[in-house]
Amino acid sequence: MTPGANEVAGKITSIEDLAARVKAAKAAGHTVVYAHGVFDLLHVGHVRHLQAARKHGSYLVVTVTADKFVNKGPGRPVFTEHLRAEMLAALAFVDAVGINHAMTAENILRAIKPDVYAKGIEYSDADADVTGKITAERAAVEEHGGKIAFTDEETYSSSTLLNRHFAPHDPPLATYLEKLRTDGQARTLIKDIEELKKLKVLVIGDTIIDEYQYVKALGRPSKETIIATQVVDRQVFAGGAVAAANHVAGFCDEVELITSLGDQESYEDLVRKSLRGNVKLTHILRTGAPTTRKCRFVDRTHGLKKLFELYIMDDSPLPRAAQAELDAAILERLARYDVVVVTDFGHGFLHGATVELLCQKAPFLAVNTQTNSGNHGYNLINKYRRADYICLDVPEARLAVRDQHAEAQDIILRLPSLIDCKKIIVTQGKHGALAYDRAAYEADPAAGLTQAPALTNKIVDTIGAGDAFFAVTAPMVRAGMPLSTVGFLGNVAGAMKVGIVGHSSFIERVAYLKYLTTLLK
Repeated sequence: MTPGANEVAGKITSIEDLAARVKAAKAAGHTVVYAHGVFDLLHVGHVRHLQAARKHGSYLVVTVTADKFVNKGPGRPVFTEHLRAEMLAALAFVDAVGINHAMTAENILRAIKPDVYAKGIEYSDADADVTGKITAERAAVEEHGGKIAFTDEETYSSSTLLNRHFAPHDPPLATYLEKLRTDGQARTLIKDIEELKKLKVLVIGDTIIDEYQYVKALGRPSKETIIATQVVDRQVFAGGAVAAANHVAGFCDEVELITSLGDQESYEDLVRKSLRGNVKLTHILRTGAPTTRKCRFVDRTHGLKKLFELYIMDDSPLPRAAQAELDAAILERLARYDVVVVTDFGHGFLHGATVELLCQKAPFLAVNTQTNSGNHGYNLINKYRRADYICLDVPEARLAVRDQHAEAQDIILRLPSLIDCKKIIVTQGKHGALAYDRAAYEADPAAGLTQAPALTNKIVDTIGAGDAFFAVTAPMVRAGMPLSTVGFLGNVAGAMKVGIVGHSSFIERVAYLKYLTTLLK
């Protein structure tokens, strides 16, 4: 019998209440079974899985992943967490439904302590689980005496059904993804990304403290032609090269960051607390100056609307003694690393002899020179005479070649005349990424100049998206992955980053692989 509307609504409850319901069910003699998933498109595979799960007990609890924790690519989830919960609650054999506000089910397993945790047969091989979460979830259910059971039903995939039959992607992206599927590249890509962990990476660049002052607009004062705002909240993040190092460290096991901090308002504690555990920090002290800080005033009444920003910095070149210390630190480390990732924000940290040292000695040099309000037109890629990989956005590339009107394809082909570099990517925002591979281009221009489509996504905050693209792709280029594919993989990182406020979190390898595999199903 199909549950009525009131009964359906009554099944959906909080995690705290789920725990109480499970406790009462156990007291009444029930064996409690728990299942968890996204359940974006409820289909026959889900129904059979849940029916099989129910056979392991007499009381079935199901949770869905909350919208903000779903990493399944652009436009996902298709249905909101509340609609997905309602669809499950409408199944007569489901007794209770909750929404899980976490990446995995470990928190729910510990909260409700089910007798059985039901998973599909595809999770029975822990080594094949790209997320790695099944091992942790097994431990969580077993620590209170429960067990894991795998339902051996015919499996279907919501992602595959949505990707193939419901056209969730724009045509260029859909065509690109279908080619990757047809070529069978999905498994190869995942294997190649897993191999990146072996690379040792040295990140060099400016630390930037990104401060968000959240304000509420009050209006125009009666005697001034300005807008008055009231501060309601504040967040401070360690960004710039710190963020880049954290993104890299999600993929590579050994990372070191060389950066500079001021001795006034240094934010050293924040920087150290913000770095991942596998990032070693080496910093050069800039005396008489603050650590570069960019304070943005943000109205978040409807999303994040940045009103204006303040730069608190000393962007003059490092003093001679500090530069000598920096050069010595770089020279001593270069031979120990496979990749040198330079995030040059143009705030006085990297110049002159330091740049020349990197060009001469770096074993594999990846460079991004950023143009921003503090250095517009003064921090161009041709300050480096050579690199193995450069990554710029279109405005930065246009400034370098001094042409604001030419097509992006023409711009990228002119960059090699400014810097000796065999592999170049120019990011184009909603138009994707353009990749130039010199060797491939000389053999076949069509194969050497390729376009990777953008991944449409809900944009929360664009700060740091380009840095994430560059940081994630630099080790991929060093590993010899095809540049045409690297452009797409960088777009995946950028799409994930625009869903993150500031630098509140970074690109995680597991979440990245989950996002990627979902796109390719």
